[in-house]
Amino acid sequence: MEFSEALETTWKFFCQGGFFMFLLGLCSLAGLTVVLMKTIGLTRSKILPEKLGREVERFEEHLEAGTLGGLQTEFAKEGNALARLCTVALRNAGRTQGEVQEAVQSSAREEVVRMNAGMSVLEVVITISPLLGLLGTASGLVTAFSDFDDKENIRTGIATALSTTIVGIAITVPAVITQSVFSRKIELFSARLEVLLGRVVSACHQHVFFRDRNH
Repeated sequence: MEFSEALETTWKFFCQGGFFMFLLGLCSLAGLTVVLMKTIGLTRSKILPEKLGREVERFEEHLEAGTLGGLQTEFAKEGNALARLCTVALRNAGRTQGEVQEAVQSSAREEVVRMNAGMSVLEVVITISPLLGLLGTASGLVTAFSDFDDKENIRTGIATALSTTIVGIAITVPAVITQSVFSRKIELFSARLEVLLGRVVSACHQHVFFRDRNH
């Protein structure tokens, strides 16, 4: 019985916000969708697996030992950003270092865009949620003060003003926190990818250079 009463109270609270509460609900749904999407997409296994990262750190050793074929096979099997970018570097290994770097950087930009997918939606939610809350507040106050003789009108207006403000802030705060967390993860992944790919490009260039020189 207590649960049903709590549910009814919550429903009444949201109904008091009127049209603006509906818009805030859409913002909340959009923000939650992005958070779930980024939580799944920004995992280490999808961007930069630790095991593969250690193998790429030993890329030059694989070149010297002639065991690069196994690593290339692993790149082909893996469906993560590091594997895709290393594949691009190896595919362009016969070119000059500048050309290889340009090809890798172009693909890296695409991977960064992919990692940032949905972040703009989260920014929009962060921006408009408190504004919608303020609009609801203003609308409620206008309703409340439109007729001082109507106590029910005043009660409804104040309820609308308070409920939309609370919900707007409640949506914005966790959205700001999650945006900060995701942005930091993207920054760390991007920096680590840059370091590893720099080693791959340098190792490929040196290997081709010394091979051509010996021939």
